[in-house]
Amino acid sequence: MHLVPAIENLIEVVGNTGTHLLESLTERDYNQLVKILDDLIDVVGEDENHILATVMDFISILIEYYEDEHVPELIEI
Repeated sequence: MHLVPAIENLIEVVGNTGTHLLESLTERDYNQLVKILDDLIDVVGEDENHILATVMDFISILIEYYEDEHVPELIEI
């Protein structure tokens, strides 16, 4: 099970950013968050009542913020 390493990585990412969490996310943080979310999806699945579902939501918000700020949108041709 990947749960413990996922939580440890999340604490590392969030714990190192101080009070400016969103503004200070790096590409490395983003990549770690994506991996953590993947691991949590394996554990939680689609169970919205799972104790870690809220953590998944939080990580999704961080990922979305990073992508909105740093990943260019695809342009339809």
